[in-house]
Amino acid sequence: MTTPQKNGPEKTGSEKNDNTKPAIVILMPTALALARRIAEAVGGDVHAAASRVEGADQTFDDVKSHVRALFSAGRPILAIMASGALIRLLAPLLTDKQSEPPVLCVSEDGASIVPLLGGHHGANDMARSLAEALDAHAAITTTGDLRFGVALDAPPEGYVLANPEQAKTVMAELVAGASVRLVGNADWLTASRLAFHDEGKVTLTVTDQRRTAGPLELVYHPKTLVLGMGCERHASVEEAIALAQQALDISGLAAQSLAAVASIDVKADEAAIHAVAKHFGVAARFFPAERLEQERPRLQNPSDVVFAEVGCHGVAEGAALAVAGSDGALVLPKIKSKGVTAALGRSAQPINIKETSLGRARGTLFVVGIGPGSDGWRSPEVSRMVAASSDLVGYSLYLDLLGSLAEGKTRHDFDLGKEEARVVHAMELAGEGKTVALVCSGDAGIYAMATLVFELLDKGGISAGAQRIEVQVSPGISALQAAAARIGAPLGHDFCTISLSDLLTPWEHIQRRVKAAGEGDFVIAFYNPVSMKRRTQLAYARDQLLTYRPADTPVILATNLGRPGETVRVVPLVGLNVDDVDMLTVVIVGSSESRTVKTGDGKTWVYTPRGYSGKAGTAMQKDA
Repeated sequence: MTTPQKNGPEKTGSEKNDNTKPAIVILMPTALALARRIAEAVGGDVHAAASRVEGADQTFDDVKSHVRALFSAGRPILAIMASGALIRLLAPLLTDKQSEPPVLCVSEDGASIVPLLGGHHGANDMARSLAEALDAHAAITTTGDLRFGVALDAPPEGYVLANPEQAKTVMAELVAGASVRLVGNADWLTASRLAFHDEGKVTLTVTDQRRTAGPLELVYHPKTLVLGMGCERHASVEEAIALAQQALDISGLAAQSLAAVASIDVKADEAAIHAVAKHFGVAARFFPAERLEQERPRLQNPSDVVFAEVGCHGVAEGAALAVAGSDGALVLPKIKSKGVTAALGRSAQPINIKETSLGRARGTLFVVGIGPGSDGWRSPEVSRMVAASSDLVGYSLYLDLLGSLAEGKTRHDFDLGKEEARVVHAMELAGEGKTVALVCSGDAGIYAMATLVFELLDKGGISAGAQRIEVQVSPGISALQAAAARIGAPLGHDFCTISLSDLLTPWEHIQRRVKAAGEGDFVIAFYNPVSMKRRTQLAYARDQLLTYRPADTPVILATNLGRPGETVRVVPLVGLNVDDVDMLTVVIVGSSESRTVKTGDGKTWVYTPRGYSGKAGTAMQKDA
């Protein structure tokens, strides 16, 4: 079942991280309601002092270290606190104006919003949009915005300032009354309140050509260029980058004007194409052969050989023209090296590569383990991956455990028992160019979905598009780790895991493994110990292990770990009752060396000694 929710914008390339998600920082519970309104308006998370506020998305113990960590990571910060306090917190980190993320201070009544830092890096725009949402006042103080209606050191999306180091000098001249000579054209400049004159002292140049700025000149490169590329399978990365650079050198065009690298969809998993895109810091986009063949009338070097191989008469030229659009044109026809081809196209306007008509991104599948479910046991990497995803696929309970992290995503809920359908669906979504998180409990690679992902890649059963996706697997805290941590250190020596489910593994194989683990005296974590219909396997394992280890061997029964209703008990092996175990329980059976110890507070702990105690020199050998 698919549940559509508000979809965020597509994430591409370097956008696939959580660094652009605003953090709304509060210190008092009275600010929570306002923080929630702000978070909804800007698409952010509420970060709150753990000792004072309940119900936040993330909590912190020390405001100074947390705010500084957010700033260092490039996260936009909106703090409901005194501006002086926030300034003092961040003052030691202020070094480079060009790299500072937006930092805004919001008054406790929500009436005033003050951009403190990063005004030309999104803070001013964020303040204006937030002020509109809250019916508040945005206190913009930057001179360029106020006097000229434009931030020359922060051009709008689609333009790059080639020499930002000269912006301060130029702005000083403008503030002093200098007029402006405009070379080239850009609507955002002509619509400003700058004083334009053919003999202006200051020059603003808009060009996709390479240019060295003169005195009192700012050079803006519009994102109008696209690099079309084709290549042999497993082409050299170095060769591809060299040919791409050669294309720019021949044409005299600026790399800053590149908006994308484009190719045919069968190259969506080609390392050389993605290496070129990464080299220039742009997105990679891919088209089916049918779409590229539509560009045949505009090709300068059509090839029947290429058509016979991939179904279109030109990959490099066709892809460049497909992105450049009907009003665009080739500015550099196809050039080639041993195993790579390249061509350059130019659009009449800056290219918005997020438009769906401009090809597909290579889809990404994040296979994530969210641990037992609690926020505190979910890794930051997993949280970043989920936040960067447009679609979430998983068992409904696992998706519910994500809480607010799932907001703004399209959910694809599956019941238990539909594992293969779940994984295929996730891979096919990614094959459509989406960024998908396949959500697993515990660790994604331990009795979970990561294995099936690679089995499908190996054996087939998915579309060609799904075969070319990018896959990243991120670990989570497994049930055996969580149970062990709750009860002490039962996994201190050699251990193994065994699933008692015979749905996918023949029972005779499970029996053999239980016997081998018993003979080897391993601590054993039993997954899937029972089900509604399957009640005999755990009893078999108990009786088998009693032939190898003492009757009082400690057994840990851990249920609902990290979630409401959590219980962790210790029973002797001889007293293990199958009726005390359900499908949400992990069972850890100690080895013959496992011990229990009771502390002064009355709690019983379980540990399995490794032999450190009493042995000279072991402190230096001990595993970290």
